[in-house]
Amino acid sequence: MKNYENLKAGKLFKTDAYLVERLTACWEKLVKLNMTIDRKERKEICQELFGSFGKSTVLSPFRCDYGDNIHIGDGSFINFNVSMVDLGKIEIGNRVLIGPGTGIFTAIHPTDPEIRATGIEKGADIKLEDDVWIGGNVTILPAVTIGKGSIIGAGSVVTKDIPEMSIAVGNPAKVVREITEEDKIYWQGEYEKYLGEMEK
Repeated sequence: MKNYENLKAGKLFKTDAYLVERLTACWEKLVKLNMTIDRKERKEICQELFGSFGKSTVLSPFRCDYGDNIHIGDGSFINFNVSMVDLGKIEIGNRVLIGPGTGIFTAIHPTDPEIRATGIEKGADIKLEDDVWIGGNVTILPAVTIGKGSIIGAGSVVTKDIPEMSIAVGNPAKVVREITEEDKIYWQGEYEKYLGEMEK
């Protein structure tokens, strides 16, 4: 139990028999999740798998380590082939879009190879705030917060915090511009056109 307590506290831990049991229990749920297309069953599995789960969608295949370190709000959409290494807590807010092939990795291994070989490790939390959009094949590294409303371009590697209402791209991801009132005006206009066309 001590290693599990350390894992939850973001301290150094080593996988022991108890953690293997928890990993195995998670994998059993993942097999069920990744084998069913029944929406009701998928929702029930997600509610058992994750630490908390709102009215959101997770497509398969999906992979994680423990599941209970992942918290997902309402209206979020996790596309297929997403992997989450949840040694640290992963918080996903409301209306978050995560593109296919994305990896969210909280694990930190020692830089010293001899210590790394002992199997000791720890996790650092990752947070995606409300209304974030993560493009396809993005990698998000430990101890990162992506601010509300921000967009991460496809293929980017996020190594540091990204402020609210920003567009960041590249490896490492850097902010290229803010999301402004002009974006709001343009997209509101496009949406109004769409609504008008649908009424015809």
